[in-house]
Amino acid sequence: MRILLSNDDGYFSPGIEHLARALSSIAEITVVAPERDRSGASNSLTLDRPLSLRQSANGFYYVNGTPTDCVHLAVTGMLDEMPDMVVSGINNGANMGDDTIYSGTVAAATEGYLLGISSVAVSLCSKAGVHYETAARVALEVVRMVRQRETEPVLLNVNVPDIPFDALKGWTVTRLGKRHKAESVVRTMTPRNETVYWVGAAGEAQDAGEETDFHAVAGGQVSITPLQIDLTHNAQLAMLRSWLS
Repeated sequence: MRILLSNDDGYFSPGIEHLARALSSIAEITVVAPERDRSGASNSLTLDRPLSLRQSANGFYYVNGTPTDCVHLAVTGMLDEMPDMVVSGINNGANMGDDTIYSGTVAAATEGYLLGISSVAVSLCSKAGVHYETAARVALEVVRMVRQRETEPVLLNVNVPDIPFDALKGWTVTRLGKRHKAESVVRTMTPRNETVYWVGAAGEAQDAGEETDFHAVAGGQVSITPLQIDLTHNAQLAMLRSWLS
């Protein structure tokens, strides 16, 4: 089996090192990741300049672009053979609810899925980043499950509590929850007396009820959410058609 790994934290992040180490036990691994932290890059592609592909001392490849660039470049130009799976992560921090819209981690997996490859995004739900080995073991089991049972390409968003593996309370299939709106931007001044703004923190969970990713992780469970790409608001199709009649 051939697996392409990417992320949004950069090729030097501990998460991707743990992931590569765990998955190398069952697959041939190629790492193509951003040269720097591209958290929040979402599904952006770099179209205004060429991309560079370089290899680091540990064998990982890195690109001066976004997570989506990395997967697109690897699958459509770099690799001689199509990977059997794309795995993105391990992200330092959760990607739940509305986070998935902005997440570069999820975006890398989404690009693989759009190219017809089963893809998995894996996130460790703590900025402390203590138990990467837990998320790596979970990723290994999810990859095995997908390869054994997939009948069509899947796009899975996996969030893992930052606790020891043996302390996990199980695994559960979830839907995305929802957050309150983000905190206001933070206004500050530079040494040159220029006004600048920092984007505020994400809001607290608004919909964190049973069966949501927020609820599962808060209860010590691994959350697995199947995602889709179709953004059509089907419930409003009839309403909009009536406007045009």
